[in-house]
Amino acid sequence: MEIPNGKYAWMVKIGEKGQFVIPKEAREMFDLQPGTEILVLGDKERGIAILPRQMQNEFISGIFPETEEGQEG
Repeated sequence: MEIPNGKYAWMVKIGEKGQFVIPKEAREMFDLQPGTEILVLGDKERGIAILPRQMQNEFISGIFPETEEGQEG
């Protein structure tokens, strides 16, 4: 299977405490340093996604767009 340019996949193993290590290449690519906050999203049908902090606002605003003025909720 050919992987499209700019797309990556890594295999990781879940430890006894449910933890896993993000591969070094991925940490470097996304500038993930110790203490960096990430957002973990889950969907029973589609799986798990991990977003670096700098992508969270853009992603969340797509899910929860600002309501029009005068609307509650």
